[in-house]
Amino acid sequence: MNPAFANGIGLPWLIFLAYWVIASLRVNRMVRAEPAGDLMARVLLMAAAFVLLFSDDSRIGFLNLRFIPDDYAIFVIGSALTYAGVGIAIWARYHIAQYWSATVALRADHELIRTGPYSRIRHPIYTGMLLAVLGTAIAIGRFRALAGFAIILAGFTWKSMQEEKLLAKQFGPAFDEHRRRTGFFLPRLS
Repeated sequence: MNPAFANGIGLPWLIFLAYWVIASLRVNRMVRAEPAGDLMARVLLMAAAFVLLFSDDSRIGFLNLRFIPDDYAIFVIGSALTYAGVGIAIWARYHIAQYWSATVALRADHELIRTGPYSRIRHPIYTGMLLAVLGTAIAIGRFRALAGFAIILAGFTWKSMQEEKLLAKQFGPAFDEHRRRTGFFLPRLS
């Protein structure tokens, strides 16, 4: 693997993965989880997206064509966005702490988090991950990476909507007020 590619794209994703594994050791027990079928469908969707994002298989055909020139400056911009996105995701993961779950779930003694990035955005982990995936797609510069980004965006939107239903049911008016003050993936402008 090209060292610039490894440091520009691979390293931030490894940092993300390492933080996620370590942080997942300190979560409260699960008290309510999503149905296994929903989880499996989303896992398969995300796996397909990451294969598109990182696979260099020539059988992908036209998706392997470039949508952006192969230019070092563009690669640096994509890498910077990847690092920034990973940083936002880690910041958000730090604030949600022991209530985080890879699934649509509630943890024991679950609280509505409104600190850090959650004070402005309801799903800042996904915001960071989407920015990182977009940066990776720009750095890779191939249509397959854009397709992977689109699938991940759809998957995070689907999961976020399920999480919002669960949070609204659990926290009622407090979540309604939080929803009025915050944006979905981006900060609310007004």
